[in-house]
Amino acid sequence: MEEKSESSEKSYPIKGKTFMGYSILNNPLNVSMAAIFAVITFALTLIAVVLSEGFINIGDMGVMISGLLFGPIVGSVAGGIGPFIADIVLYPPTAIYTLVIKALEGFLVGVIANPRKNFKKLNYRDIIAVVVGGLIMVFGYFFVELLVFGDPGWAFGELPLNFFVQFLTGVIGSILFVRIWRKNIIDSFPQVFDKIFISPVLTE
Repeated sequence: MEEKSESSEKSYPIKGKTFMGYSILNNPLNVSMAAIFAVITFALTLIAVVLSEGFINIGDMGVMISGLLFGPIVGSVAGGIGPFIADIVLYPPTAIYTLVIKALEGFLVGVIANPRKNFKKLNYRDIIAVVVGGLIMVFGYFFVELLVFGDPGWAFGELPLNFFVQFLTGVIGSILFVRIWRKNIIDSFPQVFDKIFISPVLTE
């Protein structure tokens, strides 16, 4: 299947499958962006306070920014892989669950925010996206700790920390990013985003 990314000046032929108008990592540039933001998210996750069980970090900011900037595909890949590797380094028992939870978080942030259509300014979709994504993280870990590890003390003890540290830093940091930098970044690198935002970019 071949689709085209159209703009007022150029049309870029793109081969491969897409999701919601986002390229599914079918060219080296897309893979590179996912890898770069996986490293960024990994680094943010390592800014952590290690607890007796698990750790608290600011990696969700990177997960959310990946989805808000690039959409659901890069958001899920970068959001899942970066924290997954960080968990292997810091607390391996939760690594596989982190991969699922953070990938879902990045995916949902990207789907709801849909930056291909809504990147010009901060809007209500961005706010809903990061709130939903953040709550997926908070309650995802809560149920993993409670039901999979069978440790209510861990689950209830970490719940407020996940909310007040990871959730709030992620939401506030990513909203500030959108407000200050997202439009300028996308406008400044059309050669990148024309290969990620496959369908015509529209604004609401």
